Amino acid sequence: MASTSTSIATLTAAELEQARACLCQAETGLIGATKGLSETQWTFKPGADRWSIAEIVEHLAKVNELILGPIRERLAQAPPPPADASRLDQLIISQFPVRLNRFSGPEMLHPSGSSTPAESLARFQEGSRALAEHVGTTPGLRQHAIPSMPLKAITGGAYELMDGYQWVLGAAAHTERHIRQILEVKADPNFPA
Repeated sequence: MASTSTSIATLTAAELEQARACLCQAETGLIGATKGLSETQWTFKPGADRWSIAEIVEHLAKVNELILGPIRERLAQAPPPPADASRLDQLIISQFPVRLNRFSGPEMLHPSGSSTPAESLARFQEGSRALAEHVGTTPGLRQHAIPSMPLKAITGGAYELMDGYQWVLGAAAHTERHIRQILEVKADPNFPA
């Protein structure tokens, strides 16, 4: 275990294992939830204002790309986070997947239909693997924090800032949230056989 002075710069073995396990579980869960779907099943929408499974997967790919790009760039210049990161880590892991509170993400993360389900799934997997590499090779993930609207939403404003490590945990937990959404779509009584 790293000492307190170095834990800010270097993740502990337990933190690395936790992030990798969360990312792997999310990727495996998404692949399992979408395995064997027909084209009709991929594009079925349970309502006019609801996303299809294809749209959900495209959204997940976009989120990974956002975290690996603009969010990572913003984090490099951000101020230090508040204390008690481990408590917030667990809150992200346990509360992001809960679908009791629903909210719409930014328009830029909404699906556009510009890629096939296979392309979106491949982009998601590439992003998931890049996040796993990022967490294992990037020093100082705990040194900077930026606002997270999902964190603010799930905590009723009690927390707003997530450090670089927490953004990786958030990506995995966000995928878990949408796996649950996929299962809701598949459970719809009108879901094609």
